[in-house]
Amino acid sequence: MANVTVHSTLMLNTGELVDLSATLTEGTEGELTTSTTYSVSAVSLGQFADGKTITSVILPVTAPNGGSGFAYIDRRGEIACLLPMAVDGQIAHPGGGKNFRLQAGDTVRVLTNTAANRVFCYSVMTNAGVNAIFTGTPSGAGNTDLTHIKSGQGLGTSLVGQSIVSHYATSVDGSKLSSGGVLILNDKGLPVGGCPAVNMITQQNMPNSMGGAGIGLNFVARVTTNA
Repeated sequence: MANVTVHSTLMLNTGELVDLSATLTEGTEGELTTSTTYSVSAVSLGQFADGKTITSVILPVTAPNGGSGFAYIDRRGEIACLLPMAVDGQIAHPGGGKNFRLQAGDTVRVLTNTAANRVFCYSVMTNAGVNAIFTGTPSGAGNTDLTHIKSGQGLGTSLVGQSIVSHYATSVDGSKLSSGGVLILNDKGLPVGGCPAVNMITQQNMPNSMGGAGIGLNFVARVTTNA
């Protein structure tokens, strides 16, 4: 696993732009801090902009090698806000609007991977305002049920009683994805929702509101691969 430069630019309600940059190890979740090019020292986003509001993402969280990954703002050990990701040179548009008020202690957490890493990442937002990320790594033909990056629990246990209103998924598996992405299966094993997976090496991923579903206790997020 290589050490790579990850960066992002955020707009605040004060009119300031916050440039974030850090060297992170692929395959290991790490913190994206303020760039020392424009600040005295590398500090956490919440420390730098306590009480200020992110109004838009000017540059998504980007990394060079194009593996599937995720980015979010962590608050006291929970996923408080999802952040869009992209690959250097594959940015078709800015990351979009946000309205997230920062607090001291908030950190930007990022997982970036090599282009060969098969981890599947599924990021969701619910009608209750909950943000969640589920991952799993297919290792051959078969089914992979995704689990929450914080709790290790499945989709149903994590989001029971809520509805997914926006989501996006990333994977490098391409034609190996028999399911085309991730399917949401109910407690009878039948599909009730789903989300296509984007390979960030060739295309920037974007949230979409199609294929969401109300989540019951024994629902799963499943990826099916043919190799």
